[in-house]
Amino acid sequence: MIERHWNADLLAKVFGGIFIVVGILGFFDNPVVSSTGLFHVNDAHNWLHIVTGLLFLAGAYMRTPVMTIRAIAVLYVVITIIGFAWRGPMLFDAIAMNMADNWLHAAVAAILLLVGFLAPAEERLGHARM
Repeated sequence: MIERHWNADLLAKVFGGIFIVVGILGFFDNPVVSSTGLFHVNDAHNWLHIVTGLLFLAGAYMRTPVMTIRAIAVLYVVITIIGFAWRGPMLFDAIAMNMADNWLHAAVAAILLLVGFLAPAEERLGHARM
């Protein structure tokens, strides 16, 4: 059997980079993430992406990537539930969101739950085995 390894530090860094790039991209008009794009964002939403990315990076560099991935996964489950339950284009009258955002948040939550909770218990701080 081939043994597979995954590096939680690397995954947290990749997730962090993606969230930061998406957050920055949202400040510029584009067809994907903007006030008129497929995924509706505003400045508050963009800053939340950037902060989330920084949390991922902090988890990687502070040697707690699995715990960070798990915490953000749970947060995204909550965001998904609230997003689907909320009526209107502005979550809490501050964060621009639409149905595409809700489905993307659900997918992100599912991916993070799989990545974070499939890690063996003994591998919580750094490299994890699958």
